[in-house]
Amino acid sequence: MSTITHTAPAGANRAGRSRSGGAQEWGPPALLWLITAVLIIAHQGTVLTLAFPVLAILTGLWLYFKSPARYIGFMWWLWFLSPEVRRLADWSKGAFTPTSLIQVAPLAVTMISALSLLRYYRLLAQRRGLPVLLILLGLIYAFMVGVMSSGPLAATYDLANWLYPILIGFHIMAHTRQYPQYRDTIVNTFIWGMLVMGGYGLVQFFIMPPWDALWMLGSQMNSQGDPVPMGVRVFSTMNSSGPFAFAMMGAMVYVMAANHRVRWIAAALGFFAFALSLVRSTWGGWVIALLVQLVKSNNKVRVRIVASAVLLAGLCVPLLAVGPVAERMQARLTTIVNLNDDQSYAARNEFYATFAKTAFTDVSGEGMGATGTSTKLSNDGGQLGQYGNFDSGVMNIPFVLGWPGTLLYMSGIVWLVVRAVLASFKLRNDKFVSACLSLSLATFAMLVFTNSLVGTGGLLLFMSVFSILSAVHYEKINRRRTLLFHGGTD
Repeated sequence: MSTITHTAPAGANRAGRSRSGGAQEWGPPALLWLITAVLIIAHQGTVLTLAFPVLAILTGLWLYFKSPARYIGFMWWLWFLSPEVRRLADWSKGAFTPTSLIQVAPLAVTMISALSLLRYYRLLAQRRGLPVLLILLGLIYAFMVGVMSSGPLAATYDLANWLYPILIGFHIMAHTRQYPQYRDTIVNTFIWGMLVMGGYGLVQFFIMPPWDALWMLGSQMNSQGDPVPMGVRVFSTMNSSGPFAFAMMGAMVYVMAANHRVRWIAAALGFFAFALSLVRSTWGGWVIALLVQLVKSNNKVRVRIVASAVLLAGLCVPLLAVGPVAERMQARLTTIVNLNDDQSYAARNEFYATFAKTAFTDVSGEGMGATGTSTKLSNDGGQLGQYGNFDSGVMNIPFVLGWPGTLLYMSGIVWLVVRAVLASFKLRNDKFVSACLSLSLATFAMLVFTNSLVGTGGLLLFMSVFSILSAVHYEKINRRRTLLFHGGTD
């Protein structure tokens, strides 16, 4: 009790300072989105394509130094909304463009967090930073192999995709003393993000805006369904249903740690859109996250989780069981029960059977740039390479990183996850810590289906793990302050 009593005034003072600088910190992001909206309304797609990434990077740099916690929130909003900005820019120009500079904005802003690695590199020599050092060494090894096998451009792009989630985690660890601000920013961002993306996802499904249809036709995203009302797998404002489902899964887990009045409206919209994304791996991930929360929580929180699930089911299941929506949901759910008729499952099984030996016996690894969208940069035609579509994280990691890189990389990640699990027991009543733990374990378990350690999944995993470690370290700092305070008064 003494810790709470004596640390509260300090927290109140920090909150007061935060409110006083709030307008200044929110100004640049608000200006960015205002300019974006004006250029879209004015049909200035070409100008927007050039201006958006520049303004986003400048805003990201401003927030990184001015408010490191709000920088994290801004970064997530860019991942949430930039793909939709790109589609609106193309639509206002009247033509689909295969590549757009707007796509650079979220990645570039996220990579600003590399400054934390340069500024606080001494943390790598500390016990809490050693897992990060192992991970970085594994990625550096794979990058050097990739430069020789796939070329510097493809290897560098792929390195950025593997690297930015761990950089965000390190950034959170480097600012442990601001843990309350990070916690509030993360929860706020995901609740409001779920409200916006969930609502737009329903608009997309029932109406299919012309800019989304233009993008689906131009990018030939056949896996996303048909660009017609009630024919699409919802991807909302993001690039595809996979990243969108990951974001919604994270948001629905963070609902349990939120106190917002709009959280249930956001959760209903998010759940409905999440279901219509038809991404079974994230459906399973969300179930895992809920089970972890039930096991980890006390009885009071368990009742709240069960009541929340019942409320969401009561709101959404009747809607999902009507008309064309019911047909699509039933067809997708049937594939879970009857795996013999599931072409995706059969293809994955065949892939595991035929490729496992190649993936696990490639000692040196193929290096960065060997798989995923980065393969477009290793050939002159700009087409996906042989391993452009890679559905298994379990095999993607050893295939790209090789034995040396995998040993370093996975040792660091397992070390972090185990530490987070053990640390979470020290904060049993912290709802945010419980949410982070369930989300990180669910994301890690999804490696069987996809490489959930990169992209949106990687951001969720590392953000959650380092938030738990920061919460425990923050409590230690507060305890020391309390002891010093008592020692000084005695």
